[in-house]
Amino acid sequence: MIKEAIIPLAGLGTRLLPFSKILPKELLPLGNKTILEHVLDECLEAGIKKIILVTSKRKKIIKDYLYPDPYLLKYLKKKNDNKSIQKLRILDRYRNKIKFVYQNSPKGLGDAVLVAKSAIKDKFFLLVLPDDIIVKENCSKKMINIHNKYHSSVIASKKVKSSDVSRYGIIKYSKKINNNLFISDVVEKPNLKNSPSNYAIIGRYILSTKIFSSLKITKKGSSGEVQITDAIKHLIYNDNKFVGHIFSGTYLDCGTVNGYNNSLKKF
Repeated sequence: MIKEAIIPLAGLGTRLLPFSKILPKELLPLGNKTILEHVLDECLEAGIKKIILVTSKRKKIIKDYLYPDPYLLKYLKKKNDNKSIQKLRILDRYRNKIKFVYQNSPKGLGDAVLVAKSAIKDKFFLLVLPDDIIVKENCSKKMINIHNKYHSSVIASKKVKSSDVSRYGIIKYSKKINNNLFISDVVEKPNLKNSPSNYAIIGRYILSTKIFSSLKITKKGSSGEVQITDAIKHLIYNDNKFVGHIFSGTYLDCGTVNGYNNSLKKF
């Protein structure tokens, strides 16, 4: 069973500027919860027992949000404001499940995963990107079931328009069984002519701890960042099994202003 998860939160959120200048995008509201709470709850409902939050010193507000504020609680108790106290206590469900590790500077998703290495104790773990919200299906839970069936790494996927393939990592597959793709390669943001399929990688992964060794030898890209796709490609080429799960839930892109505004309409 998969019991550990990594959620990378150290990014600067430049696509949501100026709103993310002070408030991290993960703390923006989406319905009656923050974006971060949506992914935390997905993890807990999937049976995850330990969640490693990779953040940065400049985003201390995330830890402040999740942990108690003694001064505020004392004030509310004095006012007998039990309704407000109950709202705060909703966050208690995360307290014994989360652990913070720090990424000193934003060097890409691969680097964020690598800094969490010492906190991962099992052979496989879940990686969840908070930009990607999936509702109406617990995608992580479904992926864990697929991992248990095939004893493999698993990547969430959805079919995208041909005009959009250059925005995503794209899956090449050797066969398809029901909603599962047996992956033979992954290509980062190909042009339409060179795209091996229309199946895009979405921010849910179940990965073997072999990914850490692969990340250590992965060269930085032109942006100076370590790409998780390159490390996954290395594992695939070395006969590690990867299955792509075409999820049936509704995908919400909360990584851009337009995507976030469209996501709000779903709640």
